[in-house]
Amino acid sequence: MVLVTVKLPKGATLDDAIALLGLTNDDVDTGFGLVLIDPDQGLYALRVTEEAGRLTDGPSFSDPRIEPFGPPRS
Repeated sequence: MVLVTVKLPKGATLDDAIALLGLTNDDVDTGFGLVLIDPDQGLYALRVTEEAGRLTDGPSFSDPRIEPFGPPRS
């Protein structure tokens, strides 16, 4: 999965994003949802498959899994 930044109308929902971008529910991490980044510009973050990320106009960013490294500190 990758994170993409998309420009959508004010008040857009996840379903709006899926429809407007021509995606399917399988293309999108519905658990992540649609995250408003900049309300003035209508910018949102959306987590999608790599293939779907190539279809959007916005930039895409890697989304590596964040896990602990090394032994736990006491």
